[in-house]
Amino acid sequence: MDPPEAEPVLIPDAVPTLRFLTCGSVDDGKSTLIGRLLHDGELVLDDQMAALARDSARHGTDGAKLDFALLVDGLAAEREQGITIDVAWRYFGTRRRRFIVADTPGHEQYTRNMATGASNADLAVVLVDVRGGVLTQTRRHSCIAALFGIRHVVLAVNKMDLVGFDAARFAAVEAAYRAAVATLGFASITAVPLAARHGDNVVARSARMPWYRGPTLLELLEAIDVARPELDRPFRMPVQWVNRPHQDFRGYAGTIAAGAVRPGDALRVAASGRAGTVARIVTHDGDRDRAVAGEAVTLVLAEALDASRGDVLAAAAHPVTLASRLVADVLWLGEERMVPGRSLVIKLGTGTVPASVSEIRYRLDIDSFGTEPAESLGANDLARIGIALAMPLAVESFAESIDLGGFILIDRMSHATIGVGMVVSAQAAATDLTWHRMSVDQPARARAKGQRPMAVWFTGLSGSGKSTIADLAERCLHAAGRHTFTLDGDNVRHGLNRDLGFTEADRSENIRRAAEAARLMVEAGLIVLVSFISPFRADRAAARGLFAPGEFIEVFVDTPIAECRRRDPKGLYRRADAGLIRNFTGIDAPYEAPEAPELRLRTTTGSAEAMAEEVVAALRRLGVFG
Repeated sequence: MDPPEAEPVLIPDAVPTLRFLTCGSVDDGKSTLIGRLLHDGELVLDDQMAALARDSARHGTDGAKLDFALLVDGLAAEREQGITIDVAWRYFGTRRRRFIVADTPGHEQYTRNMATGASNADLAVVLVDVRGGVLTQTRRHSCIAALFGIRHVVLAVNKMDLVGFDAARFAAVEAAYRAAVATLGFASITAVPLAARHGDNVVARSARMPWYRGPTLLELLEAIDVARPELDRPFRMPVQWVNRPHQDFRGYAGTIAAGAVRPGDALRVAASGRAGTVARIVTHDGDRDRAVAGEAVTLVLAEALDASRGDVLAAAAHPVTLASRLVADVLWLGEERMVPGRSLVIKLGTGTVPASVSEIRYRLDIDSFGTEPAESLGANDLARIGIALAMPLAVESFAESIDLGGFILIDRMSHATIGVGMVVSAQAAATDLTWHRMSVDQPARARAKGQRPMAVWFTGLSGSGKSTIADLAERCLHAAGRHTFTLDGDNVRHGLNRDLGFTEADRSENIRRAAEAARLMVEAGLIVLVSFISPFRADRAAARGLFAPGEFIEVFVDTPIAECRRRDPKGLYRRADAGLIRNFTGIDAPYEAPEAPELRLRTTTGSAEAMAEEVVAALRRLGVFG
C-alpha cells in the first residue's frame, strides 16, 4: 500500500509575503540551505522526495544522505558542475508567512544574475563558510544588496559542523562581517550559526550548538519586519499606458509606486506641470474609492491632460523632480569597458530615453569599500557616475523611491542590459522656463506661406544619396513656390555643431541640436529638409518627439553599404578602411535602420531625380501644399 502523500500547508490568504535572496561566495551552501529549508519545513511533496533520492544517488551521493541542493539547482549545467548559474526562484509558505526566495549564483562571472535577485528582494541571506570567513564575493554581494535598497541581512554562518560547532569561530566571523559592512547602512544584521546539510538551526533548533539562543532561520524569516514606507509617502504613479478605447474615455494606467489616491485628489503631470483632479479609479473588478502603493489601476481625470508612457502622476502638493542630469551608483555589467562619453539608453520607471555617461566620480574598492579614481569601468565594477539625459525624466533618489530611483542601462546597438543603477541625486531640468508665445504664431506664418510646416528627416548611410535627394527635392519645392530650408549634416558641423566629434555621445548631441533647429524652422512655417546619417533609432525617435503629430516624416534612403562603398563620393570609406577615420558608420560604428519609416527610397532601383519626385509627391499627398 502506497504511503499517503504529504498534506499541503494551508496558508491563510491574509499572511504577508517576504521576498528574500540567498547570496555569498561559491560553495558556501546556498542551494543546500534552501533545499534543507524546504525539506525540514515539510514543504516537499512525496514525488519530489523520491526524485531527490534518485538524483542524489545519480550524482554520487548516498541515497540515505540526500543532496538538498538538487531541489533548487534546476539547470542541467548546474547539476553537472555542482554550481548555481542562473537565479533559481522558489515559492513556498508557512502558516505565518509566504516566501519568494531567489537562490543566486556565487561566481563573479554571474554577478548580473545576483543583481537580478537583489532587485526584487526585501532581505538578503548572506551565507559565509565559517572556515573561509568573509571573502571578496561576500563583500561584493553585500554591497550590491545595499545598493538595491535591501536594509535587512541575515548572516548565515554555515558549515559549523566542520569546525566542531565552535562558538568562538562563529563569533569571529560575525564580528568580521559587521566590521566589513559597517558603512553600507543596513538597518539590521542578524547572525545565525548553521550546518545546512544536517539541518542545524535551519527549521529546528540545534542540540549541538546549545550556546546559541537566538531564533532558527525559519523563525527569523517568519518574524522579521521588513515593511517598506511606500504607503506613507506622497502619491506617485508612473504612466504605463494611456487607455483610450473611445473618444469618451481617457484613462492613465499604471502601478502605484507610492502613497494612496482617492477620487477628488489633485494630481500633477510631471512633464507639463499641469494639475488635474481624479474623477474615477478604474480596476478590473470595477471602480474603487481608494487605491494604494503596489496596486495596478487606471486613473480617469476630470480634465483632459497631456500625459503619456514614461510620465509620472504625482500628488499636486508634492511634485516629483523633472531631472536632466543624475548622479548615480551603478553596477557595470557590460563586457566592453565603460568610459565617459559612452552613449546608451536609460530605462527608469516606465520612461526610456537616450543618455550618456558624463563622468566617473569614483570606483568602489570591494575589499575595503574605499573609493578610488577611475578612467573606465570593467565588468562587475561598482562606481558612482554622472549621467546626462537627452530628455528630462521624473525621478527621485533611490532612498526615497525604488520605482523612480532605480534604473537599467541598455546598449544602443545590441539592446542588452549593460548596467543597473540607483539615483543618488538629480539635477532638476529648467522647468521654470515658459515658451513665450508671439503674436505672429506658426499657423499665421503657415497661412502666409500657403503651406503646412513639415520636417522631412532623411536618414541613411554615408554615400546613400541623402543630401543629393534632399537638394533635388528642395529645388522642386522652391520652383513650385514653397518656402523651404535644408539642414545638411556636413554643413551644420561647420558652425552650430563644430565642437562635436564622432563618438556615440557626440553623434547623439549632433542630432539633438539639429532636431531643435528644425523644430524652430517648422515653427517659422517652413518645410525643412534634414539630411543626417542619424544612425540611432533612439535619437531619431527623440527628434520626432519634438514635433506635433503630422509635422515629421522619416525618409529612409535605403542604399546597401556595398553600393555606398562603390560610390564613395568623398573618399570616406577608403580612408575608414585604411584606419584613418575612427567610428565611421557602417564600418566600426553601428547604423540602426528605421523599422517603419513613412517613406523608403531604394536608390538602386531608380535615379536621384525620381527619388526626389517621390518625396515631393508624398508631401503633396499629406496635404503639405496643394
